[in-house]
Amino acid sequence: MSENQKEVRVRFAPSPTGRLHLGGGRTALYNYLLVKKMGGKFILRIEDTDQKRYVETAEQEIIDGLHWLGIDWDEGPDKGGPYGPYRQSQRKEIYQRYAEQLIDQGDAFYCFCSTDRLSEMKRLQQQRKEFPHYDGLCRDIPVEEARKRIAAGESYVIRFKTPKEGTTTVRDLLRGEITVENKTIDDYIIVKSDGWALYHLAAMVDDHLMKISHVIRGSEWIPTLPLHHLILKAFGWDEPVWIHLSVFLKPSGKGKMSKRESADLIKDGYSIFLTDLKDLGYVDEAVTNWIALMGWSYDDRTEIFNMSQLIDAFSLEHLNPSPAAINFTKLDYFNGVHIRMLEIDDLAQRIQPYFEADGYTADLDTLKKITPIIQERIAGLDEAPKIAGFFFEKEVHPKLEDLVQKGLDAAQCADIATKSYQILSALPVIDKDHGEPEMRALVEELALKPAQVFGVLRVAVTGQKISPPLFESMEIIGQDVVLERIKNAEKMLKAA
Repeated sequence: MSENQKEVRVRFAPSPTGRLHLGGGRTALYNYLLVKKMGGKFILRIEDTDQKRYVETAEQEIIDGLHWLGIDWDEGPDKGGPYGPYRQSQRKEIYQRYAEQLIDQGDAFYCFCSTDRLSEMKRLQQQRKEFPHYDGLCRDIPVEEARKRIAAGESYVIRFKTPKEGTTTVRDLLRGEITVENKTIDDYIIVKSDGWALYHLAAMVDDHLMKISHVIRGSEWIPTLPLHHLILKAFGWDEPVWIHLSVFLKPSGKGKMSKRESADLIKDGYSIFLTDLKDLGYVDEAVTNWIALMGWSYDDRTEIFNMSQLIDAFSLEHLNPSPAAINFTKLDYFNGVHIRMLEIDDLAQRIQPYFEADGYTADLDTLKKITPIIQERIAGLDEAPKIAGFFFEKEVHPKLEDLVQKGLDAAQCADIATKSYQILSALPVIDKDHGEPEMRALVEELALKPAQVFGVLRVAVTGQKISPPLFESMEIIGQDVVLERIKNAEKMLKAA
């Protein structure tokens, strides 16, 4: 089946057992791009049947992360839709009904094996160097006998009765046909002893009932893809287009990236979790651009995309199954590019929370004045208060060693501060047009280097050796504050 033959309906089906990471974000993005390109429907389905691993805050973090990336859905727990409920914990009876159907038609069976027996069976198989698998003890128990044992209170699970002869072939859009011998496919548990269906049954039932046309998911599901094919075949249902995405490798390219590495990454200002990336100063456009290109490419030249451009360019045929190393240096590059592409008012609003998080009371009007002179100088939103926090300080506290410029002593730098104060206090306004010519004349008069004179002035006014353009900064700070800061620096230098 091609992507044009029927309405495209895709689902992103996260499990609220942890945080939304790059792999989940990319899976959601590709689903979203396909739907927007083909005019279909995007479904958010929460697969929350694993109650033991359930994390209370995870679902909201998933939703927040998707929204931050610019991804929305047509049907879901918060929106409803014609094929709900969209939370698996509310669909238990549906799965039980279909599990019983498989039993009635001979494609599943009740298994009464204890955990102790299964553990011993696995130990012996490993001892014999066999691949661990269920040995089929309960496969042929008559259904009526099994139901009597259940009625008597015996604990059980439901297993899928996998054919043991022949082969199973499934087609993945990226990898072509995948063929396995049926004897290598285990009799997987599809319903646990607590009555909850496992992914293998629940996802197949939901995908059918919700009319999912394409299943785009991680490569970790490839080993059980033949099982999913057999379950759908047992029900007589059409298969979706299977698309298993590439694996993310560690930045070194050695080994699969896992959640465990995030603790080390965060020390370097990186993370594999989306909400962390937001807090670390990355813009959603950059992250979206970055993860889109880890497993997909338009051509060998184009690499900067906004969401609209990604939608226009996206196609399943350009997905690549090869493993992709996570390159944070590339993310930093994309972040700088996308920050520079933002409108001034938009960027000002985005950096405001970072100033507030650093303890500054940063009003939006002032930020809109600051933004044009720092936009080219920041590679992350979190850098804005570090480079421009002095605008919102009542006073700055420069270090004496920063005020004293290379090749000069404190007395010479005090003289620069004194003369600068005299020049700037006589101006009608301190800005680039009025201030810079006068200060360059002072450089000539003192027969010094511009870096020496402007260095004293910069540290005096901003408290920093590196700052946004000096005269534009002084204009925003205001003449009275600028003069006060220069006077304070002059006193420090004279007292040295």
